[in-house]
Amino acid sequence: MDIVEIIESIGEGPAAALFGIVTGIIFGVAAQRSNFCLRAATVEFARGKLGQKVAIWFLTFSTAVVWVQGAQMLGLFRGIDSRVMSVPGSWSGAIIGGLMFGAGMVMARGCSGRLLVLASTGNLRSVVSGLIFAVTAQMSLKGILAPYRDTLASLWITGSENVSLLNLLHLPEWAGLALGVATAALALFLAVRNKLSAKVLVFASGVGFAVAVGWVLTWQLAQVAFDPVPVSSVTFSGPSANTLMFFLDRNAVLEFDVGLVPGVVIGAFLSSMLSREFAWQAFDSVPIMRRSMIGAVLMGFGAMLAGGCAIGNGVTGGSVFAATAWLALFCMWVGAMTTDYLLDQRNLSPAAAC
Repeated sequence: MDIVEIIESIGEGPAAALFGIVTGIIFGVAAQRSNFCLRAATVEFARGKLGQKVAIWFLTFSTAVVWVQGAQMLGLFRGIDSRVMSVPGSWSGAIIGGLMFGAGMVMARGCSGRLLVLASTGNLRSVVSGLIFAVTAQMSLKGILAPYRDTLASLWITGSENVSLLNLLHLPEWAGLALGVATAALALFLAVRNKLSAKVLVFASGVGFAVAVGWVLTWQLAQVAFDPVPVSSVTFSGPSANTLMFFLDRNAVLEFDVGLVPGVVIGAFLSSMLSREFAWQAFDSVPIMRRSMIGAVLMGFGAMLAGGCAIGNGVTGGSVFAATAWLALFCMWVGAMTTDYLLDQRNLSPAAAC
């Protein structure tokens, strides 16, 4: 059954939601089995290590770039049509929002995508933080925080559309795939040096593959749909807010974003049950809970200001070489490493900090 037949059978909105569920399940399974987490990678790097967490992140990132750029060269997808490239980008939002998000994910002990995966495996800490993240994201999108987000985002914008990093650096189109292959080589080197198992290699790569699946499915749907369909993929700032409102607003419509979040929950839950890793967990203390809640607020506002979360900017936006996404990713690393140094490393013994 092709996309046209799916649309004729269930309609455009349900088809988009179905594609979101499929993409989310792939992401949820792969992220749960690989323990993919940008926060863990930044903390490991900040403490002077190029260990397993860094290797896993580079595997995911490079796989996404290779699959997405390869799909583009085969005519299965066009990055220029993506939502992140077709709207104005914000340099100031990427910087300020990226720093806020990076600080928040260290405080909450996980980025928004990681919190969703952990919540699906019985981690009640992540349930609380994830809900606060979603509410704050919605407040930043259309609520009381929206004017502040708009003011900060408008300080420095790219123009009528976002900017391609490849065009900005005057590089040919094939340079994106070449960079992805080079990054993959680095990732494999780190993986071998850190003795990552074949299972982790496959599932870490699967997270990046999920990003490519989302891009291709939504682009293909946009080509045949009667109504405009946003070309998007895996991110958890907008989708978390949209999914929350879908269950609160009877007039909300089905779309890719609404299917993505439940798909991740289903995938991560089933994966944790099959691997016998599902376990109920709660906050250990009030200070930890307070810190996580503050971190979730910083992530919610920061993600909406930066135009995406650690996945949305760091992997999805990065895979189509949106310049603001790369800037936001860099600032997330800076914010996370600085926060880890100020809040956590100072409380470690010299041996533990190494």
